[in-house]
Amino acid sequence: MDVTMFYDKTVLDNGVTVLTEPMDHVRSVAIGIWFSVGSRDEHAGEAGMSHFMEHMMFKGTPTRSAQDISEHFERLGAELNAFTSKEYTCYYARVLDEHVDDAVEVLSDMVCNALLADDAIVSEREVVLEEIARHEDTPDDMVHELFAATLLPDHPLGLPVLGKRETVGAFDHIASADFKQRHYQTGNVVVAAAGNISHAALVDLVKRMLILPEGPRLERVEETPVVQPRIQVVRKETEQAHICWGVAALKARDQERFALSILDATLGGGMASRLFIEIREKKGLAYAVYSYHTLYQDTGQFVVYAGTRPSNAEQVVGLIKTEIEKVAGSGITAEELHRAKESLKGQLVLSLESTRSRMTRLGKNEVTHGECLSIDELVERVDAVTSEDVSSLAGRLFGADHVLTMVAPFNTDDVAHLL
Repeated sequence: MDVTMFYDKTVLDNGVTVLTEPMDHVRSVAIGIWFSVGSRDEHAGEAGMSHFMEHMMFKGTPTRSAQDISEHFERLGAELNAFTSKEYTCYYARVLDEHVDDAVEVLSDMVCNALLADDAIVSEREVVLEEIARHEDTPDDMVHELFAATLLPDHPLGLPVLGKRETVGAFDHIASADFKQRHYQTGNVVVAAAGNISHAALVDLVKRMLILPEGPRLERVEETPVVQPRIQVVRKETEQAHICWGVAALKARDQERFALSILDATLGGGMASRLFIEIREKKGLAYAVYSYHTLYQDTGQFVVYAGTRPSNAEQVVGLIKTEIEKVAGSGITAEELHRAKESLKGQLVLSLESTRSRMTRLGKNEVTHGECLSIDELVERVDAVTSEDVSSLAGRLFGADHVLTMVAPFNTDDVAHLL
């Protein structure tokens, strides 16, 4: 057992990795079974399969129906859920510490023994198609997926997590079973838990209950994306123009990610941020305006979002570009640096007060080859960032080619001049 300052780690002989972070002051445990597979790992004909498999794991095993699974966790007073991203899939439960054995047994049954029955696949295909339709009817969600596809059109990270109608509509038992066989192998699995739990006890449970085909970790080929300036508009008769402006950013393990967090917080991270003050408070041009960044294994993205009436779209894009140019040219002030640091440290500590948050941090970092730092280490990294670090990063990021996407009631040619 390899013990760090705040979590325990064991790699079983079959390749499964088990991580635990003790929280002796709580009476609950969050447990997640993580698979290193997401939308970026899919072939063209199976786009959306990672997310579809997430649905299918809840649809029954040889010994439990879908209703049995849901009723079982309800009887425990537990939380059961799952999520899929571009780089991983996670199945998790949050239970009282006395029900850990029970939760691990049922979660393991779900992911190891899912029937993938034809009738369940047919009905669940329709559910996912409705989910895609709902996403397309939600323009302030859709514009972010449009941005990723426009920024990274030739990179697997540009693919939508939900997949496409034509691929999802063709999923069947053979395709599902083949995908599961290739990706749901021991080397691709991380079991993470946080709460009032014994590491040795969880290792024993995983050895006995999580019986998957043995296989190595399926390593991804890292691809540095080629980004070109692009503008893309999806025409919809919406009341608002939904806007995303952004650039490619940093990898998940890049040491400048802490400077990026401060840059993000200063530009659009809250009600004291530059974009919020200029666009919402001073001009009243948007209700929602913010920035965010996403870090992946081989690249990342920095994005600004704003929703405004179509007649104000040009002005809002102009204000976004103005604030970007200011921070790229002059950096941030000492006051902004201090405020962003204190905000980030507060958010870090508050976010890690729940068992689920700590479990998620462990699992996500391990399954993506990330760096899992203690709270003290995170605070030290944030405190070490200087104004010069932020200024240098802003100049490089925002000096690169950028992308603009919109879901709005006009055509791409109408706003091409805004790029």
